[in-house]
Amino acid sequence: MLTSAETARSVVHAAFTIERTYDALPERIFHALSDEAAKAKWFGGEQSQWRPIERSMDFRVGGRERVAGRWESGVVSTFDAVYHDIVRNERIVYTYEMWLDEKKISVSLATVQIKAAGPGRATLKVTEQGAFFDGYDDAGSRERGTGFLLDRLGASLDA
Repeated sequence: MLTSAETARSVVHAAFTIERTYDALPERIFHALSDEAAKAKWFGGEQSQWRPIERSMDFRVGGRERVAGRWESGVVSTFDAVYHDIVRNERIVYTYEMWLDEKKISVSLATVQIKAAGPGRATLKVTEQGAFFDGYDDAGSRERGTGFLLDRLGASLDA
């Protein structure tokens, strides 16, 4: 029999915007976001704490991306996305579900914008609106995690 805590349903909404300016042209940043091999260099957890177990990317409107990995604790996190709008070198809009093991913890809408910011530089702006389910307390971890990934993206552009 399920307890009241197991049957309680809730949703909490959160939104954030993060910007980073990189010493790279918009085309190079877009490539790091849209090419599966380039994205695999930065999109995931720290190697010492997270091991990838699945990665696929069909980068086109209507295409899907899926990344799953196992954390040191044994928990598997899964990112399952659908691309809705792509403007080469300028914009990507997608929705995605996040799972921890077999539990869906959220659904989000993400908008990524790239704009030139002077000679050889560009600004990347990520805006995300999320719905977090059934008692999952994000407590800002999605925003911190996105910032971490954008820092890794920047490092991959320098490599």
